[in-house]
Amino acid sequence: MIITRELLITVINAAIKGGAAIMDVYNNQETEVTIKEDNSPLTQADNKSNEAIMSVLENTEYPVLSEEGRDIGFEERKNWELLWVVDPLDGTKEFIKRNGEFTVNIALVQNGKPILGVIYVPVAKDLYFGAEGYGSYKIGRVGSYTEIADFDVIVKAAEKLPIQEKRKFTVVGSRSHMSAETEDYIKKLEAEHGEATIMSKGSSLKICMVAEGKADEYPRFAPTMEWDTAAGHAIAANAGFDMYLHNKNTRLVYNKKDLLNPWFIVKKAI
Repeated sequence: MIITRELLITVINAAIKGGAAIMDVYNNQETEVTIKEDNSPLTQADNKSNEAIMSVLENTEYPVLSEEGRDIGFEERKNWELLWVVDPLDGTKEFIKRNGEFTVNIALVQNGKPILGVIYVPVAKDLYFGAEGYGSYKIGRVGSYTEIADFDVIVKAAEKLPIQEKRKFTVVGSRSHMSAETEDYIKKLEAEHGEATIMSKGSSLKICMVAEGKADEYPRFAPTMEWDTAAGHAIAANAGFDMYLHNKNTRLVYNKKDLLNPWFIVKKAI
């Protein structure tokens, strides 16, 4: 598939619109938390962001697999060559903590491979996007939701990823989900590189740190779902990195029968 500028602009606008819906709750409403069947939290901001994103994506020709619509059966999904994979609020725990480290994630997946990804950080107003044929970019301080119409303006205002900088070997880990296995792996990296800086981030920002060039690896040896990683995977892949299964050189794939991801590592593409 050839990704058009118009499609990229559509997805960017959908993510910013979802972020605006989140911030309306963040700034003006008391958070109402319910617990889903998998024991993960859900707030009204998740639902409002999902509604805002769907109001845009439903006008495209591709079906949507969203965290808030996860009950679509594999017998239906397996025939989808192209689909949107959406997390309307990635990092709900970070949202509840009010630490700003939550994101809106939208990816376009073709035959199991993310080919376009947009991540919007509503509090910081940072926008990351990447797509096949374009590369990956970051734009800081994208304002309150307004319709963005000119792709050239977006690219001109953006920095192409990765942004090279001199620093110590850096590993990024989860703000809320650091497992013992991840800690052991980081200790091995520290021994291998002499020392390593540990960076903690929430949500898909961990993947963005590698794509941006602020970290070298992101090991994830704890549960994630496809909508947690698909957008970041596209951004990382188009910045010269990739997401590999733990102890293998096999890339993560999407729209699986089981939407739970295996353990993975984000690092420089092999």
